[in-house]
Amino acid sequence: MKSAQLSTLRFLSLAFLLPGIGGLVLSTMISGHYLDTMPRWPDPDSGRIVVRGIHGIPVYQTEEEDRRLSLIEYSSIGFFSTGLVMGLVFLQKQCGAPSREEEDEAELAKSRG
Repeated sequence: MKSAQLSTLRFLSLAFLLPGIGGLVLSTMISGHYLDTMPRWPDPDSGRIVVRGIHGIPVYQTEEEDRRLSLIEYSSIGFFSTGLVMGLVFLQKQCGAPSREEEDEAELAKSRG
C-alpha cells in the first residue's frame, strides 16, 4: 500500500475513533446524571415511564430521553468500531507481513540481479 494511502487510512481511523470515544464518554456522563436525578419509580405525570437500568438500578425517563441516549450510545459504538477496524487494517499494512504483491516484486528484483 502506498504511503499516501496509509496516511489517509490513519487519518480516517483517528477521525472515527476520537468522536467514538468522545460519544462514549458523553453517554457515560449522561447516564451518571440520569442515575443521580431521575426517579427510581414510574412518574406518569411527567412522562417518565420508560425504564433504563444503570449499574443495576432502574431509573425512569421519558421516551425522548431514552431515544436520545440510545442514539448517542449506539452511534458512538459504531464510530469507535469503524475506527478500530480501520486502525487495525492500518497497523497490518504498516507493520505486518509484506503483501503478496510486495513479495512478488522482491522476487522479481532478485531475479533481475
